[in-house]
Amino acid sequence: MFKLGKPAAQLARLNRASRVDQTRSINFTFDGKPYTGYAGDTLASALLANGVHLVGRSFKYHRPRGILSAGSEEPNALIRLGRGAYAEPNLRATQIEIFENLYAESQNRVPSLAFDIGAINSILARFFPAGFYYKTFMWPAAMWMKYEHVIRHAAGLGKAADDHNDPDRYEKTHAHCDVLVAGGGAAGLMAALQAARNGARVIIADEQNEFGGWLLAEAGIEIDGKPAIDWIRQIVDELASMPEVTMLPRTTVFGYMDANYLTLNERVTDHLPDRPAHLPRQRLWKIRARQTVLAQGAHERPLVFAGNDLPGVMLAGAVRSYINRYATLPGQRAIVMTNNDDAYRTAMALHDVGARVTIVDLRAKPTGAFIREATAAGIEILAGHAVIAAHGNRRVARVEIAPLDSTASVIDGDIMHRDCDLIAMSGGLSPAVHLHSQARGKLQWDDKKLCFKPSTTHEASFNAGAGNGTFDLAGAIKEGIRCGARAAKAAGCKNSMAANPDTSLSDTSLPDISLPDISLPKQSWAPLAAWKIPNGHAAGAGPKAFVDFQNDVTASDVSLAAREGYQSVEHLKRYTTMGMGTDQGKTSNINALAILADALGNEIPEVGTTTFRMPYTPSNIGAIAGRDIGALFDPVRLTRMDDWHRDNGATFEHVGQWMRAWYYPQAGETMAEAVNREVLAARTTAGLLDASTLGKIDIRGPDAAEFLNRIYTNGWSKLAIGRCRYGLMLKDDGMVMDDGVTTRIGKNQFHMTTTTGGAAGVLDWLEEWLQTEWPDLKVYLTSVTEQWAVATLSGPNAHKILQDAGIDIDLSSSNFPFMSMQNCHIGGLPARVFRISFTGELSYEINVAARHGLALWTHLMKAGAAYGITPYGTEAMHVLRAEKGFIIVGQETDGSVTPHDLGMDWIISKTKPDFIGKRALARSTMAHDDRKQLVGLKTSDPQQVIPEGAHAVIDPNQPLPMQMLGQVTSSYYSPNLGHSIAMALLKGGHNLHGQTVFFPLLDGSVIEAKVVDTVFFDPKGERING
Repeated sequence: MFKLGKPAAQLARLNRASRVDQTRSINFTFDGKPYTGYAGDTLASALLANGVHLVGRSFKYHRPRGILSAGSEEPNALIRLGRGAYAEPNLRATQIEIFENLYAESQNRVPSLAFDIGAINSILARFFPAGFYYKTFMWPAAMWMKYEHVIRHAAGLGKAADDHNDPDRYEKTHAHCDVLVAGGGAAGLMAALQAARNGARVIIADEQNEFGGWLLAEAGIEIDGKPAIDWIRQIVDELASMPEVTMLPRTTVFGYMDANYLTLNERVTDHLPDRPAHLPRQRLWKIRARQTVLAQGAHERPLVFAGNDLPGVMLAGAVRSYINRYATLPGQRAIVMTNNDDAYRTAMALHDVGARVTIVDLRAKPTGAFIREATAAGIEILAGHAVIAAHGNRRVARVEIAPLDSTASVIDGDIMHRDCDLIAMSGGLSPAVHLHSQARGKLQWDDKKLCFKPSTTHEASFNAGAGNGTFDLAGAIKEGIRCGARAAKAAGCKNSMAANPDTSLSDTSLPDISLPDISLPKQSWAPLAAWKIPNGHAAGAGPKAFVDFQNDVTASDVSLAAREGYQSVEHLKRYTTMGMGTDQGKTSNINALAILADALGNEIPEVGTTTFRMPYTPSNIGAIAGRDIGALFDPVRLTRMDDWHRDNGATFEHVGQWMRAWYYPQAGETMAEAVNREVLAARTTAGLLDASTLGKIDIRGPDAAEFLNRIYTNGWSKLAIGRCRYGLMLKDDGMVMDDGVTTRIGKNQFHMTTTTGGAAGVLDWLEEWLQTEWPDLKVYLTSVTEQWAVATLSGPNAHKILQDAGIDIDLSSSNFPFMSMQNCHIGGLPARVFRISFTGELSYEINVAARHGLALWTHLMKAGAAYGITPYGTEAMHVLRAEKGFIIVGQETDGSVTPHDLGMDWIISKTKPDFIGKRALARSTMAHDDRKQLVGLKTSDPQQVIPEGAHAVIDPNQPLPMQMLGQVTSSYYSPNLGHSIAMALLKGGHNLHGQTVFFPLLDGSVIEAKVVDTVFFDPKGERING
């Protein structure tokens, strides 16, 4: 403990030993008013020490709210911290460590916390029941934009900084360990120590600023003959001395994913007034652990009674924490309301520091050591009673107490009134099973302790302590030791005390566990099932009793949702917003499930739980992004010819991460004029395209051909060396995902090309199948996109230009046929040339080493000058391919398009036994005539270009809403045809050929077009050989 300083200046500060250093004063500001706290205080403890209980307003009703808890489960005390660009909203006051000149503001109030005009919502509460958002803002639809504006301003959460450029720095780090321990309480510390002693590489993380868990908030507990705090220090010192142990305080394990991949957020400098330049604000840890021990502890549950949301109504464990850990007394006249033994320790803590205490115990005949101790201390105990209502304005001031029947659901006697300024309530404990559940672990209901706790695990994981439903200290420590030894053994640590690695992980295979001697009275951890305290009024009437404090969800709201048919707990969550706040229902979940179960006439296990999703607590987006912001957010990739494009006036567009030349305007040209010129040149003389951005994957291995046979819809095993083939790739649902040309370079080597934007996804897809489904295939994939620079030369004069450029191979069609590849030299540069075409013209796709890309480009431009060679960009490329009816995946496809829809049945092998998507294509629905199918469109007015995305209808005069046929996927003006052309996905499009369709536009005009074939130019393909 820290040495005592002068008597505390704050009205509620206790002059006693604690975890705060009363010799070090700290000045801070809350809502513009200066206050003083001490080193070691949280903002919550410092405010309570200064007598500040009102800290916020509730989400919907703007009711006054105070501090409920002392940890990450806090639903009420959400704070906006900092100023200017450093301002950050929705931080929990219970986790903010104060520092000199800290600046904090309350949230969700106008104009001030004391006087909030939004509080009128509380008066109008009957008009804002559960689900009113969904019922109120549905009509008229035209008003939605105004509704949205109002809703956003009434969202109930804090305001982000006006300057969105976060000035702080965030880092990421990757780590591996044998055992990761989540939670630094007694169980977690012992698990880490046991695993480390057994030779494991250990990382232990805890969200608090120091290790020790709830023992930091207890007094009078001795372990091995010494105060619990000293015992913790001894364990922490030993762990800190071990070179293979990494200790991470102020670090939240917030995500648990497959294969023991976990994410942690370390708050490195959040607690410092001045952040050192060499340190980040926060650090994101990405850890792969062989084994994990989850020792997250438990959250205390509130009791659900009228007025339970008033400032001054707190969790009993939190009150004890503020007294013992922070030397702060939250109230002088306390009512301790409980359904279990644990709250008696809070009553004794209050009594010991001079507070006047009354215990209201819902149990008719509580017994045990704590009850006897409270009785001996002269504390009034009202057994079989409950607080049925709390009253007050900005802080609780009085309560109504009444006896209850044996079911704790009916008032059974006269109501008494007591003045008070604090209610410490305890409804039992709920294990923090969030990480266990994120990792797809299963839960079981403990009917004695009235909580869900872990049952089976899915990942390589163990659960220990209160997070496993073991609430007593001795049992938690024993479990921690056992789990640490088991985890070390399972991780394969050679020094494991479990000597025989071949034995099972049953208790009999473990060594004798030396438990510390613990001085602590025995207590019962079985609470009384009392989920909703009656208030003396009919159901749904009387003062509100809150289940979810942050989102203003009451017990009546839960019952109303059940009556309106929301019987699934997930539907309840969405309808009432229960558990959807920043606290994610940590204090509300079990109470809501119990009230829903009662409304449905079911048991709690039958209702089940909501889905536990990451993050465990809100995590800073800055930490997740790290340095990948601004210019680094998405890397800009440039081709080796980029300087030439810029020097020659190219306009660029983003394609994937690449900057591609879009078009090359000459002086005075519009975009349309430039594109038309480029398109005409590619068909009449020659055009040159920088195609370096196409995805390129090198596929090697003795099973490469078989691999491609399974990936593509057509056959590949008989493709000759030096020949190319177009392939279509499907997802396993039968829908087109990518296309490209793949060439056989050698017996066991192929060169695959993909779409520019799809390159990374295709490689991931190939690796996924290779590694998870076909690990027996000997195939090796390498991305070579940036290894090659590519120039595509197209047009009638292409072969002449190559000859003048000094190509050293015969370009005749007999020697170099379409869909083939040859190695050669061009102007002395080694090249790999593919005779493939995305324009329908005679084309050569020339690949050279990336370092030769600019040299190749300038050499071709020089050789082609006499023939009118013209560089063309991506827009001209789109027009050229559309004239030929060639698709672009992602434009003519949207994830719901099959080869048949595209009119490409010819590419589906009839002889292959299988390929990805084959079974899906066999479904009867795939052949339905009303599926959207690709067609061509020619407008009645040749100069009218249909906007891409425009919807087609048969009758433009039909009433709204119109029956849509589909949408335009590509639309251009073709200078070669002197006519606009388009492609579209229309329902039953293959049977609409020759018919007229219409496109109503937003300005009220209608474009008329005829459905035609998708090939508009050179339908017989006669120009492919020049």
